[in-house]
Amino acid sequence: MTVAVAASRTAGSRRVPVVRAYRFELVKLVSQWRVRLLVLACWIVPGVFVAAVAQQSTLPTDTLFGRWMHATGWAGPLVTLGFSGSWALPLLTSVVAGDVFAAEDRLGTWRHLLVAVRSPRRIFAAKALAGLTVILVLVAGLACSSTVGGLAAVGSHPLVGLDGHTLAPSDAAGKVLLAWLCVLAPTLALAGIGLLGSVTLGRSPMGLLLPALVALAMQLAQILPLPVAVRLALPGYAFIAWNGLFTSPVQGGPLLIGVVVGLLWAAVATALAYFLFVRRDFTSPEHDGPGRRALAVAVLPFAGLLAATVAVVAAATTATGSGIEQEKVQRSLATAFAHLYRTQTEQLNRPDVTEAQLKATAACTKGDVRTGAHGPGNDWRCVVSWHLPGVGTTGQAVYQLDVAADGRFVADGDGPKEVNGYFLVRTATGDAPNPLWQFDGSVELLSATPKG
Repeated sequence: MTVAVAASRTAGSRRVPVVRAYRFELVKLVSQWRVRLLVLACWIVPGVFVAAVAQQSTLPTDTLFGRWMHATGWAGPLVTLGFSGSWALPLLTSVVAGDVFAAEDRLGTWRHLLVAVRSPRRIFAAKALAGLTVILVLVAGLACSSTVGGLAAVGSHPLVGLDGHTLAPSDAAGKVLLAWLCVLAPTLALAGIGLLGSVTLGRSPMGLLLPALVALAMQLAQILPLPVAVRLALPGYAFIAWNGLFTSPVQGGPLLIGVVVGLLWAAVATALAYFLFVRRDFTSPEHDGPGRRALAVAVLPFAGLLAATVAVVAAATTATGSGIEQEKVQRSLATAFAHLYRTQTEQLNRPDVTEAQLKATAACTKGDVRTGAHGPGNDWRCVVSWHLPGVGTTGQAVYQLDVAADGRFVADGDGPKEVNGYFLVRTATGDAPNPLWQFDGSVELLSATPKG
């Protein structure tokens, strides 16, 4: 039996407007103690955390932009963004979207709600919009709180990008905002999956956990040595692709694909949840959602969407395999080194040089492979060479690279000491962090392999 609400309506009765139902659902959500606690936590905790870490002597250098938290307040919201994409946002979407329909099953209030609103479609729209509103408030809290905390503790100073170039405070502010906006796409995808789980699994706690489990599965997939086309076709890729905004030129291809894929998954998941909800039989008190069978059937559209996306990405890009190749690693490392060498030169009050004058190059090997090395790993070893105007000898520095599957790498200096072998440099105003000692970089997975 389809939705049996018509029996409860009298001729000429008016349905409650969506706006009114939306306000009602929003009040219901905000009245829950756990939602109020999450709102307070998202608007307070990130700022306190960022401000506290910025005052510590030890920084989270294993986190993207964590090593720059002493230098600029704009690093704080980026550190928070990296943590939120992995853990906070999946959990927030689980608590909000994963329970928005299941709560009515647990309380047994569907009949009362249907008599009051008189339209399952309007109920779905009101609940989905209320959940979306709360999620947006939580995300805004994470972004605003961490930004205020960073700026209050450190100040608005230039930020060093992933290729070593320096971003002015205004440029850094714009890109921080854009990065947070971009992660809304995968967040909406998880929210749509939460709605689907809440509709299909009813009182089962699995509906509440579904977005977090899907996010965990996507994180595990990003660790595996998957082809780059498969990696980009996963809806959570925008959670890590935002780092391409902080290179010059911007690595916008992967980020754009990640945003589009996230929005597609959000639309498909929400449409499936709507399709199942409006066909539910609300007359049976024993009915507890379409059930696990419906959820299994709902997996098929996602499988088809993933296959289609992989095919489109593979056909539209030239990158093959992991996308991490020897020539790309060498080019990215040399570019970052040249930018940071100029920063070190400024610290030491030496004559200024340009990247064109340095002519920095890198020669990398991976383990025992000297030609055609590819793939992620912590066994990359590179020698960077550069030239100074008026100096006949060629400068060289050694780096050990740990390249992740998403293209991010950490370059760890291995000498000589006066260039990159020590974490401090002696300046006219005292010791300062050595920008060439250890730094982050990014290999553009979709770029064409340079021809030698």
